[in-house]
Amino acid sequence: MTTIIHVAVGVIYRDKQVFLTKRAIDAHQGGKWEFPGGKVEHGETVSQALARELKEEVNIEVLSCQPLTAITHDYGDKQVCLEVFIVDNFLLEPKALEGQEEAWHKVKQLDVLDFPEANKEIVSLVMAEFC
Repeated sequence: MTTIIHVAVGVIYRDKQVFLTKRAIDAHQGGKWEFPGGKVEHGETVSQALARELKEEVNIEVLSCQPLTAITHDYGDKQVCLEVFIVDNFLLEPKALEGQEEAWHKVKQLDVLDFPEANKEIVSLVMAEFC
């Protein structure tokens, strides 16, 4: 039986743009754009995981966030459960700290970027919310 990986995801939003990072080529779904976040650790709430991961990955302090959706996706070799939050109230300027490519992208152009399959529903919801 495949273990489900529980992930906290942040849609970092400002001025009709979102901050994205690109997955390392050698990672699962490598070379694709993603919304920053990471695994929820044992004993951690999703909000705690989101704040920790966004601090570790992109150096922002989350002041507040709103839930957007939860998505479960089966890639065949692994299953993920993504709990997604809009993060539009934060301190510091996002910057990728793990050597990955980074960029602010206009919301209206998100659908032309290459995302992992599980992120495509997030893209649709963000475009519906902010376009």
